[in-house]
Amino acid sequence: MFRIPSPHGPRFAFGTLTVLPVRVRRWDREAARGGMLCAPLAGLVVGVAAAAVGLLLLLVGAGAPLAAVATVAVPAALTRGLHLDGLADTADGLGSGKPAEDALRIMKQSDIGPFGVITLVFVLLAQVAALTRAYDGSWARGALAAVVSATVARLVLTLAARTGVPAARPEGLGAAVAGVVPVPGAIGAALVVAAAAAAAGAFFGAHACVLTALAVVAALAAAELLLRHCTRRFGGVTGDVFGALAETAATTVLVVLALR
Repeated sequence: MFRIPSPHGPRFAFGTLTVLPVRVRRWDREAARGGMLCAPLAGLVVGVAAAAVGLLLLLVGAGAPLAAVATVAVPAALTRGLHLDGLADTADGLGSGKPAEDALRIMKQSDIGPFGVITLVFVLLAQVAALTRAYDGSWARGALAAVVSATVARLVLTLAARTGVPAARPEGLGAAVAGVVPVPGAIGAALVVAAAAAAAGAFFGAHACVLTALAVVAALAAAELLLRHCTRRFGGVTGDVFGALAETAATTVLVVLALR
């Protein structure tokens, strides 16, 4: 349903969404469009890396809690903590109760306020707790949770960059990618990721297949609600909002998959 016209799309995705040594050679709307369509692919790579580290710790006998902590730490390391930083800044901006211009100024500051700290603590605790439960079920379920959560976390970036979603500022990553993805392309990416996640869950039975699909749908719904709230509150999206959407989606996937 969607097509990547050139290698500049993957370069843009991996060069802006990960710390992998990929040079972004073009920074225009076409490259941004391809990059945001490739965002789930970058998430897949991050998720596989996170799952690999978690499984390695399980293999050497570290136990599920430590494996869960490592699995959460890998995406943070592979993104320089930008998504977590965006989550904290967005929480501070929303929690400030100030007009959009002042809230955006608060989000741009380098320090983290009380709303950001509290949000980070609870989100990270939820992710570690959910992954611990998944690893307690089996190493394969833990790996599935890690891969699906990371992939869906980047899928919501594709959806947030769709046509019709404005940028809150005239500069920054949010402005560079806002509105670049055609709606049919965004829907196509969502359908592909949801179908792939459900197919992976099917290896554990019909219930796991349905639960995995439900986790994707729930994550997309939660991210969409946050996106709409931020758009109303700030007048559009920013790089921080993108980070908050990614962490919200990842956490939602993990929590749903922790249900039995």
